[in-house]
Amino acid sequence: MATSTSGARSGTSGDIWEKAARAGYAVSGVLHLILGFLIVKIGMGSGGEADQSTALASLGHNPLGTVILGAAAAAFLALALWQLADVVRGSDTTDRLKAAGKTALYLSLAVTAASIAMGSSDTNGDQQAQGFASTVMQAPAGRVLVGAVGVGIVAAAIYHVYKGFTKKFLEDLKPINRGEVGAGVRVLGMIGYPAKGVALGVVGVLFTAAAVTADPNKAQGVDGAVESLLGAPGGPVIVILVGLGFAAYGLYSLGRARYARM
Repeated sequence: MATSTSGARSGTSGDIWEKAARAGYAVSGVLHLILGFLIVKIGMGSGGEADQSTALASLGHNPLGTVILGAAAAAFLALALWQLADVVRGSDTTDRLKAAGKTALYLSLAVTAASIAMGSSDTNGDQQAQGFASTVMQAPAGRVLVGAVGVGIVAAAIYHVYKGFTKKFLEDLKPINRGEVGAGVRVLGMIGYPAKGVALGVVGVLFTAAAVTADPNKAQGVDGAVESLLGAPGGPVIVILVGLGFAAYGLYSLGRARYARM
């Protein structure tokens, strides 16, 4: 890995760590494709759950499931450590905070994949969100902290929408040719980021509602957000569009595995 931020972002080191971190983006892409499929099913009335634990567990439903989940955990861990390195070496506070958030996200996915591989019946995203909110609320100023988490998630959601509409995500990628591949990656990012932003926005609102009402059960993950969207006017159509957007983000992430500035 390069020793400077600019060098690290060139994506040209080509070492084992970088390749493993790129694999993390690929696994994330597969998970978002599965999530997109699950969300579309819910929108079409087939029921089920749509969260990352369910998506990861689905990877284990084959004879090589343990191996696949172990490889996914290793890839997410490599990507988490790569982001952690950005926290340490970064000079811009905003970029370091983003990298810290990504570190926590990918580390969580690594732990979840590893626990499922070892036979743990992992709780779903809604239960995890409620457990987190309940634990934090027991601390001094706990409701304020949960509310801050909710506001932070809403801010991240808005940024996802902004990043998609303005094509700012292209800054995360190495130059791509102007042909079909380049155009495809750009279109997928423009669709995927706003769709994911919609789901994150609902999650943030639900966390904020949990803080305001002092009810940790109102905190929800992606699955709870999808259920909330389903109850809105035109809910099934909205949910299906969000699911297709998640699938688009998944395909974009697969492209990012190849073109990311590391």
